[in-house]
Amino acid sequence: MSLGGIRDEAEIRGHRRTYVGALPGRIIQKIRNAGTRNPVMLLDEVDKLGVDFRGDPSAALLEVLDPEQNHQFTDHFLEVPFNLSRVLFLTTANVSHTIPKPLLDRMETLHIPGYVAEEKMHIAKEHLLHKVTLENGLSEEEISISDGVIQKIIGEYTREAGVRNLERQLAKITRKTARKLVDEQEKGQERNGPIRVTKQQLPNLLGPPKRKDTRLPEQPTRGTGVGLAWTETGGDVLVIEAVTMKGKGEITLTGNLGAIMKESAKTGLGYIKANASALGLQEEQIDNHDIHVHVPEGAIPKDGPSAGITMTIAMLSALSGKTVRPDVAMTGEISLRGNVLPVGGTREKVLAAKRYGIQRVALPADNRVDIEQFPAWIRKGVEFIYLEHISHLIELLLQVEEQAA
Repeated sequence: MSLGGIRDEAEIRGHRRTYVGALPGRIIQKIRNAGTRNPVMLLDEVDKLGVDFRGDPSAALLEVLDPEQNHQFTDHFLEVPFNLSRVLFLTTANVSHTIPKPLLDRMETLHIPGYVAEEKMHIAKEHLLHKVTLENGLSEEEISISDGVIQKIIGEYTREAGVRNLERQLAKITRKTARKLVDEQEKGQERNGPIRVTKQQLPNLLGPPKRKDTRLPEQPTRGTGVGLAWTETGGDVLVIEAVTMKGKGEITLTGNLGAIMKESAKTGLGYIKANASALGLQEEQIDNHDIHVHVPEGAIPKDGPSAGITMTIAMLSALSGKTVRPDVAMTGEISLRGNVLPVGGTREKVLAAKRYGIQRVALPADNRVDIEQFPAWIRKGVEFIYLEHISHLIELLLQVEEQAA
């Protein structure tokens, strides 16, 4: 049952029989169609319910979804109580903040992450390729798309949590392939074997790539930090930059950052200022210099505390003149005392590091439990560095420039 766009309470509770064209509510109609009192009922897009002068459908759903009340659910058309307690209700939503709080309180919420690149690859090979090939009049013997081509489409032509856009891109390739086959047949050309789609052909088939991979530093560099981020489309790698200039000790933050991320940068700077002597910094290095922190891809909004340690390392490197090793990606929230606090999205972040060829990942010690629960294929080839305090990371990453050279 789709709830998207429903604005009338009568859709849930039904109409009274005094109205012309009265019908039971959609809940009772679906149970009648199912022919059983204990079906599984999926209420799709519960976050898209609307409200207008005809009532509030979400208020009517309060009784439907409450196991303490729904054994006597009253539909206006039936005018007698109906037992809904044996129905298993499932609801879906893209976001939870638009669902009314009383209604959300009656649900057990399960947060399902988006697909990672490896999962999209399996979905494309097992389902999407077969589907789009048949839809566009081809057989699987007439077209061959390699794993490398699918990986390139996923990485450079789609940026999404699901696979809808991936399916569109594959369909576009199969349509153009079908046209090529028809042209060859009209010209009387015979083909031995399938048409093979290669990476080099993708710009002609799909146009230029929609996004570029982040350029990771190849050598130890001053004022940079390789961080890991969680996005709705999966994990990503961020190269956070920091530079210093003469000033009054102020901080500038750019890159379309949210309030929480800005606070994390100020917390990291607070830790550096409070422990300047222990970190080998002179007061004039901090008081007589402004610091500018930038997170590239400024068109994309970014927020969350998990870049705290990365921004702290980048700022400390810029102030001290020491370089940062580029072979370790990091994630974690920082406190004013320098403690590294746990973060979420570790699965997506670790896979993002693997995708970029980074084999060492530094993350909070409290996230060790998450890592141990990962399948072996995620942990394979990655060395995990667990942090209690940022001092461990400073000793590992920061090095004097002469030594780095």
